[in-house]
Amino acid sequence: MTVLSVLLFLFLLFFGVLYGVYRYIFYSPDKTQNDDYTLAEGSHSDQKRRQICAMIDAVRAIPYEKVTIRSHDGLTLCGRYYHQKDGAPLDICFHGYRGTPARDFSGGTQIILREGHNALMIEERAQCTSEGHTITFGVEERFDCLAWVQYALARFGPDTKILLVGISMGAATVLMASELALPAQVVGIIADCPYTSPLAIIRKVSGGMGLPPKLSGLLAIAAARVFGHFDLTAANAAEAVKHAKLPILLIHGEADPFVPCGMSREIRDASPAQIRLHTFPGAGHGLSYLVDPARYEALIRDFSKEALEEKELSSCV
Repeated sequence: MTVLSVLLFLFLLFFGVLYGVYRYIFYSPDKTQNDDYTLAEGSHSDQKRRQICAMIDAVRAIPYEKVTIRSHDGLTLCGRYYHQKDGAPLDICFHGYRGTPARDFSGGTQIILREGHNALMIEERAQCTSEGHTITFGVEERFDCLAWVQYALARFGPDTKILLVGISMGAATVLMASELALPAQVVGIIADCPYTSPLAIIRKVSGGMGLPPKLSGLLAIAAARVFGHFDLTAANAAEAVKHAKLPILLIHGEADPFVPCGMSREIRDASPAQIRLHTFPGAGHGLSYLVDPARYEALIRDFSKEALEEKELSSCV
């Protein structure tokens, strides 16, 4: 075998590895993973599977309007709009990695509607029925968030008050969007179990799988660039919140096996004047509501009310 043959083999091997990394982490082939009832194996959700499925059933029974927008890069993005009353505040909600609105907001949807808010549940790019094949961990999704805000104001009017709500990847997404030019009508952000950055969570999960975190991160960066056509390091929730000019509520389970609770502490410490963090002992990933529903709902209700009232006061000054 010649030197050229060896180099060609190594080149092809390297790109084969990169493509495998891309397919495993970022690629969404036919969205079959976005089944409402597919719950994470080995997580705390196993202990409450029956309760979660009953909550999903309840959300799926609520009528909604299917809506669509075009993303900045030409994808058709879908959402589910739940109307309570004209002129009510609007909560725009972003689900997690390979998640669904009905599953990830099986409790949150009910809270929002009980508060009398209208709800817009987003189907993230490359997931559910939205177009695309690449999940970018919030890098491109943050611009989708801005596009959905613009859609809401165009449809419901410039007096519409908006809260951005996210869980897991969706939580990181809305936090990353906080440094964008959000309209003044966005009055607050609620983020449940966010990660600090795409690279940080990929390294953490890789380490948990017994893989070298730094090498895994470098391969993920390269795979995202070569096959996903995006820069994995272009967005960082912990950095973005330093530029946020609106109140932020963070919620995190202290027993989260996927996204460490310490990531929310790091985000809080990046902008302590703007951020309140509440943790739930014994709660796994995205399961704080199930551990203490009354406390969880009270936190959401009080934060939302204060953010909306603060905006009213500032408008009068």
